[in-house]
Amino acid sequence: MEKRFAKQQKFYPIGIDGQNRLAGSTVAIIGCGALGSAAADTLARAGVGKLLLVDRDYVELSNLHRQPLYTEADARDMVPKVEAAKKRLASVNSMVQVETWMDHADAALIEQLAQKSDILIDGTDNFETRLVINDASVKYNTPWVYGACVGSTSVVMPFVPEEGPCFRCLLPVLPSSSETCDTAGVVAPAVYITAAFQCVEAMKWLTGNQEAVRNEMLRIDSWTNEQHSFGIRKMKRQDCPSCGLERVYPALNQSGETKAALLCGRDTVQLTPGAGRTLALEDGEAIAERLQLKHKRTPYFLQITTEESRIVLFENGRLFFHGIQDVKQALKLYNQLFS
Repeated sequence: MEKRFAKQQKFYPIGIDGQNRLAGSTVAIIGCGALGSAAADTLARAGVGKLLLVDRDYVELSNLHRQPLYTEADARDMVPKVEAAKKRLASVNSMVQVETWMDHADAALIEQLAQKSDILIDGTDNFETRLVINDASVKYNTPWVYGACVGSTSVVMPFVPEEGPCFRCLLPVLPSSSETCDTAGVVAPAVYITAAFQCVEAMKWLTGNQEAVRNEMLRIDSWTNEQHSFGIRKMKRQDCPSCGLERVYPALNQSGETKAALLCGRDTVQLTPGAGRTLALEDGEAIAERLQLKHKRTPYFLQITTEESRIVLFENGRLFFHGIQDVKQALKLYNQLFS
């Protein structure tokens, strides 16, 4: 171990003690797309002892320009990202323990991860899930590192519970933009810069260098060479329902209803059946055969092709409706086929 991490241990703030702390730490990475993929690779190479990986998706060819853990073979075989990541990380560092969840990162799962982890890394692409991460972070006193990138711009901010405002405190003043990776694209260097800053903040915390953790929001445009830091200390709200005087953690309150959401940049609707509505792969296969629909079973999911959509049914009953951008249309098709 000393030989493997010799150069990292020579960095004075880490040293042998910090390296041992990394080996004994657990990091949850929520989302294994661009940011999560790069962060998992970096932290595995740095010697973090355990990684908890969550992602709801599988590898596609369009991922490969910016998601370093995956290959053309993974895309061809539509391998779930968490499975492909686990295999790749084992070849990078066989000592790291990797636990995976091929699922939507809902409140129940994120609460579970917050209790198991020393720090949470944001690899998501929407404010709704980040609010869940934020509430779980405050509730269980687990820090998290926010990261976002679009085009050539990176934004990073670590949030440490009870030290300054939380993510929800900032929502009224966070930069609002209609740009997404789908409309503005994204270049791989912006991804790697964002993930690198996320990982170094995590490493500071995990190695016992908490005083070095950033307390300002960082914004970098790698194309225009602009870099700015924004102070946020004064933005803490006493009436914040997540970190204020009367805390209710609103993002952690779940309903048992069927949920549908348009996936960012995917021309795809995700549908998660509500409580009591289970749909097994065998059920979907039987329906496809009865309706004479083209279908294909893999070790991870069932793919059904209709005139309207290419539907992917996962083992836990979650579905993707590819080729659909209207949530109501996806719900209608779901009810027609599976109710």
